[in-house]
Amino acid sequence: MMHISSKKILVIEDDAVTRNLFLDSLRSEGYDIIGAENGRIGIQEAQEHLPDLVICDIVMPDMDGYDVLNALRQDPLTAIIPFIFLTGSDTKDALRKGMELGADDYLTKPSTVEQLLKAIAIRLEKQALLRYWYDTQSHQISQPIPRQTTIPQTPESIFPSIPQLKEVFDYIEANYHQGITLSKVAQAVGYSRAYLTNRVAKQTGETVNGWILKRRMVAARSLLKNTNQTIEQIAIALGYQNACHFSRQFRQYHGLPPKNWRKKQEFLNACTQLEKCLPVHQ
Repeated sequence: MMHISSKKILVIEDDAVTRNLFLDSLRSEGYDIIGAENGRIGIQEAQEHLPDLVICDIVMPDMDGYDVLNALRQDPLTAIIPFIFLTGSDTKDALRKGMELGADDYLTKPSTVEQLLKAIAIRLEKQALLRYWYDTQSHQISQPIPRQTTIPQTPESIFPSIPQLKEVFDYIEANYHQGITLSKVAQAVGYSRAYLTNRVAKQTGETVNGWILKRRMVAARSLLKNTNQTIEQIAIALGYQNACHFSRQFRQYHGLPPKNWRKKQEFLNACTQLEKCLPVHQ
């Protein structure tokens, strides 16, 4: 069972009664919870706190749930956060629209607390499995390289071998260090953002921005481990606007700020070298 005490959940719901019910229930289950009474505040909270999962109502004044989801998916900082819709409608059109924008799940109101907790557990577990799979794969293909000041080349592609998506992944590989977004990728390959999102998600279980982030994180780990570049230099090399943005995204993905991650790798390397020098006792 996943340890949930450190998992942060953002609930965006304009109805105070429903919002407080969910917040109280999640708090009692050990989650770190954040509430937002409308979409604009919800986006701000997501960008500031980088929650592990977002629960959002669809029908809200001023900015509805679709607008919130679209905004979060367009921002590389929040693009990979699992997103669950709360909706009073279960029509196919409503479901399809949400999935095309990149929603991970739906809950039809009124929903019980048990249904909510089950949906959250499933999403978090899937996110953890995907991250574990990716980290395992990326570790297998990562090779030590001499310290340098340019972006290390990945010896093998991190992208799955899917002919229908080759053009998409080739574009990401060639441009990930330039701060590309879903919109730029869609324009480059001639698809709408919604169609591209749906196509990539169906065939890989991941978003376009998620793949961009993964490629950037592979390069980030290589630069941190194999070069003496500063965090600011690495951020610029990977297309980030500033070091703060890079550090926040790296921390969200790896659980450690880049400086701490680098120190940990240096410590592990030092321990390995020390073990090699120690005499072997028979």
